[in-house]
Amino acid sequence: MYRIFIVEDDKSLSKQIKDGLEKWGFKGIEVDDYENIVEEFNLTCPDLVLMDINLPCFDGFYWCKAIRNISKTPIIFLSSRDSDMDIIMAVNLGGDDYLTKPFSMQVLIAKIQALLRRTYSYKEEESNLIQIGEVILNLNKGSLSYGEKNIELTKNEFKILQILMSSRGKIISRGRIMEELWESEEFISENTLSVNVNRLRKKLSDIGLDEFIITKKSQGYMVE
Repeated sequence: MYRIFIVEDDKSLSKQIKDGLEKWGFKGIEVDDYENIVEEFNLTCPDLVLMDINLPCFDGFYWCKAIRNISKTPIIFLSSRDSDMDIIMAVNLGGDDYLTKPFSMQVLIAKIQALLRRTYSYKEEESNLIQIGEVILNLNKGSLSYGEKNIELTKNEFKILQILMSSRGKIISRGRIMEELWESEEFISENTLSVNVNRLRKKLSDIGLDEFIITKKSQGYMVE
């Protein structure tokens, strides 16, 4: 699920955009603190930014330039200002597209999809996700997201989650997991798997997923 960071101080419009994005399968994240937009950008790790120009404290041009100093994440400007100078400034400061208010949600979605496709090979990427509720395992990036939180995974942690999430609702034996992680059970202590699972559970707990991996005594593990 692609994450879209919405920098819009009209809360009614921001909510409307967020709801529209989620109907199309995107995760909309509204900005909370207009004085610390870059900090929120870094915390949310979005795949695309929707940027208004007229904002409290500093305008959208300022924040676009600030984001461009640290990231190549695509930015679409949304503004009621439609002069050639505004559009030229937006492009020169690193904006990837410009949409004038009022706009239709269908046009915005089309622009978002086109920009994601150019930036991330959108269609290919979408097929490389395993999702259970709000939990999304990205098979390309080797990372997991839950709501607005993300964690990076080690090779073994990623493989464990891939095995369990792709077999949702089924108990997977410790032996099978060990075989897929190390290709053989013979020289691997069961304690090694336990250590990996416990470390993974700690990471999941840190983002609010306390009981995502369920232990079935004498049988194995599962996710529901």
